[in-house]
Amino acid sequence: MPTITAVMTYPEERSAIELTETLATSNAVTRLLLFQSNEPEVTELSSLARSRTTMVHGNLFSGSGVNRVLEDGSTDYLLFVLPGDQIRLGQRTIERFVSTGEDSDAGLIYSDFRDDDGNQAADHPLLDYQLGSIRDGFDFGPVFLVSKRAADRAVEKHGGVDNNLQWAGLYDLRLKLSVDSGMLRIPEPLYTRGPSDRRTTGERQFDYVDPRQRTYQIEMERIATEHLKRIGAYLTPGFRNPGTEDGEFPVRASIVIPVRNRERTVKDAANSALSQRTSFEFNVIVVDNHSTDRTTEILEEIASHDHRLIHLKPARKDLGIGGCWNEAVYSGHCGKYAAQLDSDDLYSSEHTLDTIVSRLDEGRYAMVIGSYKIVNFDLEEIPPGLIDHREWTRENGRNNALRINGLGAPRAFYVPILRQIGFPNASYGEDYAVALRISRDYEIGRIFEPLYYARRWEGNSDAALPLATANRYDAYKDRLRTVEILARQRMNGQ
Repeated sequence: MPTITAVMTYPEERSAIELTETLATSNAVTRLLLFQSNEPEVTELSSLARSRTTMVHGNLFSGSGVNRVLEDGSTDYLLFVLPGDQIRLGQRTIERFVSTGEDSDAGLIYSDFRDDDGNQAADHPLLDYQLGSIRDGFDFGPVFLVSKRAADRAVEKHGGVDNNLQWAGLYDLRLKLSVDSGMLRIPEPLYTRGPSDRRTTGERQFDYVDPRQRTYQIEMERIATEHLKRIGAYLTPGFRNPGTEDGEFPVRASIVIPVRNRERTVKDAANSALSQRTSFEFNVIVVDNHSTDRTTEILEEIASHDHRLIHLKPARKDLGIGGCWNEAVYSGHCGKYAAQLDSDDLYSSEHTLDTIVSRLDEGRYAMVIGSYKIVNFDLEEIPPGLIDHREWTRENGRNNALRINGLGAPRAFYVPILRQIGFPNASYGEDYAVALRISRDYEIGRIFEPLYYARRWEGNSDAALPLATANRYDAYKDRLRTVEILARQRMNGQ
């Protein structure tokens, strides 16, 4: 039977110690590498486990940690068990991993698992890896198997893992593995996890832009950028001129608000838009997507007193948020520029639209993205506070955009370019799709001061997503990245 080196952090909890003992008694696991940040005495492990264990001082995710694994792991496979969760292996878990690896010759094998919150266990399916799954947060689960032969081949062909990486060592290795080796998911729950992070999807949503993680993000960006260069999808900072076509527009700018059943917030959003002070004419296009509460009544009341509010009611009943945007952008009401405002959010001042249009008027940009603050329903700032996406730079922003899950808000567009592209008729990731497509050819301007309040409350559509929905959203964005990478490879003659 092929041999395995199990790679873990030092087990301090009883369940982790039990897992270590289980691995040590497996005929396939001939060695354990236990990483630890201090120098504990291994007194809890049996003599058999201690005989197969090598203690390693350092961080499993670092470049030096990954290199130590590659140097010391002289077995056929490396079984990684990531820290933070309580893991119980299922029946023949290791055998199933290994047999799949032998049959497929994949570089990395991972599987679905079961989540156990202490009361009940539920299946936790993962996503299949694809070309666009390059985000550092792609979920392989806490247990996965790496072919040592494929890993050695990857670092020999694409260069070794930088020993100075603090956090991105494992990320670097798996991106290099993915170039020439399969990343294969077993659609079976092979183990059970007791999750350590029990926050809702809404609470985890902004982890990647938390300013406290800025150094981490810079390192991840560097590794992702190197990968794009490796696969021929990297774009140098050269941009097309979006032009200055004025055409026939009824107003200089339009604020677009798609809405469905937001009777509690839509009046605030509409009034925030209508209160903008500008030196040019603008309107507010609210696309009312067949609301069944008092939203329609509220909008009709506002429109009866202010002609600048254009209340559109689509004939179609199959529209997502992107489809609602298309209703506004392709209508005769739309201005030269179109600025976004979600139906439960607010602009931070009466000068937001003027600030955005001034940037678009510079003529360099097909799109401008501002910054926003996360607030509660009462507009009190909540963590992580300001989201300014400073990882976006003119030199590398459109490359780093393929690693992260969003680009910021509020978003605004030069409508002649936007009409050439259009929005996908989706209700998640539709803005990301358009931004990726624009960034392929045109420069996106950034405003790093807060222009927008993003209100987090129980009515947000992404406040606490079911796993199936979160998976569907993540898979969609991965597919958008796949298409964009293929397009950029074609641009580069790959």
